Amino acid sequence: MSHYLLSVVTPTEGTPPTPEELDAIMKNVDTLHREMRDAGAWVFSGGLDAPDTATVVRPRGDELLLTDGPFIEAREYVGGISIIDVPDLDAALEWGRRSARAIGLPIEVRPFHWA
Repeated sequence: MSHYLLSVVTPTEGTPPTPEELDAIMKNVDTLHREMRDAGAWVFSGGLDAPDTATVVRPRGDELLLTDGPFIEAREYVGGISIIDVPDLDAALEWGRRSARAIGLPIEVRPFHWA
């Protein structure tokens, strides 16, 4: 079995979903995660707050510099992740497709290696 990272690609611009739309999306996500668990593919999942909530730690010689905000400015950011354990890339891509349908946003699928 191989592990894959499914990243939710979230736009920084545009109108965020209404509370009602977000409730429907989260119900879809809960259903998707239940299906992943039932299939034995789910390892873990989680959501991330917006990039402006981040603190970046940068080494500067012997010092560490803390700055607010994202490492880089971008039009998209990772809004959530899932780690799955599946036989191969084709299976990971199928979960990526199902995730994109459930969430309504692009999903990046990448091999994941445990440290």
